[in-house]
Amino acid sequence: MADVAERGQRIVREFLRRQGEADAPPSPDPLNIGNAFMEMTARLMTNPASVVQAGIGFWQDYLTLWQNTARRMLGGEVQPVITERRGDKRFKDDAWRENEVFDFIKQSYLLSSRYVTNVVHGAEGLNPKTAQKVDFYTRQFTDAMSPSNFWLTNPEVLRKTAETGGENLLKGLSNLLSDLERGHGRLRINMTDESKFRIGENIAVTPGKVVYRNALMELIQYTPTTETALKRPLLLLPPWINKFYILDLRPKNSFVRWAVSQGHTVFVCSWVNPDENLAEMGFEDYMRLGPYAALEAIEKATDERQVNAIGYCLGGTLLASTLAHMAKRNDDRIASATFFTTMLDFEEAGELGVFIDEEQLQAIEAKMSKRGFLEGSEMADTFNMLRANDLIWSFVVQNYLLGQEPFPFDLLFWNGDSTRMPARMHSFYLRRMYQQNDLVKPGAIELDGEALDLRDIRLPAYILATREDHIAPWKSSYKATGIFSGPVRFVLAASGHIAGVVNPPDSGKYSHWVGTGDAPAEPAEWFEHATEFAGSWWPDWQRWILAQDRATVPARQPGAGGLPALEDAPGSYVKVMAGD
Repeated sequence: MADVAERGQRIVREFLRRQGEADAPPSPDPLNIGNAFMEMTARLMTNPASVVQAGIGFWQDYLTLWQNTARRMLGGEVQPVITERRGDKRFKDDAWRENEVFDFIKQSYLLSSRYVTNVVHGAEGLNPKTAQKVDFYTRQFTDAMSPSNFWLTNPEVLRKTAETGGENLLKGLSNLLSDLERGHGRLRINMTDESKFRIGENIAVTPGKVVYRNALMELIQYTPTTETALKRPLLLLPPWINKFYILDLRPKNSFVRWAVSQGHTVFVCSWVNPDENLAEMGFEDYMRLGPYAALEAIEKATDERQVNAIGYCLGGTLLASTLAHMAKRNDDRIASATFFTTMLDFEEAGELGVFIDEEQLQAIEAKMSKRGFLEGSEMADTFNMLRANDLIWSFVVQNYLLGQEPFPFDLLFWNGDSTRMPARMHSFYLRRMYQQNDLVKPGAIELDGEALDLRDIRLPAYILATREDHIAPWKSSYKATGIFSGPVRFVLAASGHIAGVVNPPDSGKYSHWVGTGDAPAEPAEWFEHATEFAGSWWPDWQRWILAQDRATVPARQPGAGGLPALEDAPGSYVKVMAGD
């Protein structure tokens, strides 16, 4: 207890010191939530009957719940008034169903959540963006108020408290203080045991060499495991919102290692974790020092002019922009393009659009103007809010209420290894693409002297989307099938933005859907006629790549060509942490 008190005082002192150093007081509503809910309230006041009707329905259900609970306590059999959605992990403990009190608490919460949601949805005439924001933050509120998040109303926590004499709560408080210390007074939830992972030692361990480096990226060439390799090298452009080793976590789930085993000469752009010195780096700099620089380096290393390219998420947006730029200059060095969970048309950007309005963009730009970059933790917080129950509240319960130590999990280690965003690039990306959707407007965006038109992209394209993607909704990714002018193969994988992509064939997880014939205009029509196949989509992609060009050459060793090896993979850039 003395240790807890001393650490708590230290955190408060650090917090007050940081507040004193701030140039201006923080905005009371940085997410611009107040205006959205004021507009919703005004709309509801014009139609009070809908509110009254929702309230009547709520109290009728609640009265039924009271009656059912009373009958159940007297030994009667009753059916629940409301049940949690299938797979809701918050109520997995048996006591939520078997104990009358906790069953009542759970159903009370579910009824209240449904009532609040129904009232919000009853506000007619809202601007779609405002309606989306109201809906999103209403769900954030109802998720936060779940009885599973409070020790007095969580049966598992109460049981643990009785078993340990409250030691779990003291341990949980210690965990909370540790997370506040790691965040220098700002809560940074520890999702995994980070001490169990070392980049280059037990994560991102596929053998290779850094063969090229510039201010924005290191180019890694991986060591072959086959005697021959496909003639065309493979260039991977991961997003710089996160680090590249999502594609090289462990040997068993590494897309990089698997691609090498399939005969690809694999090159990966490992992006720098930028600081204030790179504040003026723009999107065109990422194009020039990323794919363009990589193409020149690959040709020197392999004597091959043409490559197959893959872009993941923001890396896919960069790839498409580069292809449109290359089309203007009749540059055909990229022979085929693959897009993993990539948005090009941002009109329906999903729930990330909640964070893109003028007020929030101005607040973000004000922060970046002072520091020269967007802090990686701020970006991570945004993504975590998209899946708050899984990525926030479950850890609150496990770490702070149950007092458990986080389990070592490679994916969550990567998720916590956030990266910064250069101010100029990030402002351009948010405004020109998310807010204004200029990328799909012919000629609206100019990069390095060329006005981009995605319709100029005529090479074969493989587009992978994931069905439960919270970051790049699959129906938005599908729109690329109607933009590109070349042959397109669209594949939809089960699961989400990460698990749907990082799904090796040996895992036996998740299915994927493949269409036949030309892609229809509407994604729902495509899905209706698509065929579902069990397991990973990786073999389907490999067959598609081989159909483009099967020519092979002797396998190429990193550093043996025109570019010397600079250091072992995974290089130096990936090891720079956001807090460094």
